[in-house]
Amino acid sequence: MKLSVIIPCHNEAGCVEETIRCLYSALKDVQISHEIVAINDNSTDDTVKNLLALKEFIPTLKLFHNLGPAGFGLAVRTGLDAHQGQVIAIYMADASDSPKDLVHCYQTLMDRNVDCVFGSRFIRGSHVSNYPWHKLILNRLANLFIRFLFGLHSNDITNAFKLYRSHVIEGVRPFLSHHFNLTVELPLKAIVRGYTYAVIPISWSNRKTGVSKLRIKEMGSRYLFIVLYCLLEKWLSRGDYRKKD
Repeated sequence: MKLSVIIPCHNEAGCVEETIRCLYSALKDVQISHEIVAINDNSTDDTVKNLLALKEFIPTLKLFHNLGPAGFGLAVRTGLDAHQGQVIAIYMADASDSPKDLVHCYQTLMDRNVDCVFGSRFIRGSHVSNYPWHKLILNRLANLFIRFLFGLHSNDITNAFKLYRSHVIEGVRPFLSHHFNLTVELPLKAIVRGYTYAVIPISWSNRKTGVSKLRIKEMGSRYLFIVLYCLLEKWLSRGDYRKKD
């Protein structure tokens, strides 16, 4: 199955080239059919210039543009509309995700025959490097809250790094999130609507260049909105949106 790796890029000129080179090398080494779908999210630096230059050396790289307002969720949604693979991965441009983990997630999806694979940074076998303490505390509290509300065995729902079969993406439309809250909307809708998933340990490293685009003060109410929206669907929709066997 062809893997579409969606990489939203907003002012990532300092790291996106190395990220994509390492990703391409890892996928090529294990002969996974793939496309790398880079989405320029209204960048004002040399991100687009670097991506265009990279296309000369990486034949599987495709470049699209988020033509609407800047937003992580809107950029990812642009990629979800443009992808051509049967499996979709959300992957960060800042090299915080590991290409080896992506290969492992893909192989897990195939071997276990599940609809989704969720990477967790906080289970046995995972590794986290240089996670800012204030963000770590908020992350753990937010995921504990989500886990309690939905009765989940996944403890890292807010992490963007996840794989979905293409029919899952179609089954959780329409999307509501414009920003990082899409990272919560996709897995929660998939779970509520009855798609199967596996959780595996992954590694995570804080970015070495550039600036994080996540603004906690701006995102708190947006995350809460999506969580409550999915919870209301679980409680009140009477299964109208669940996948059909």
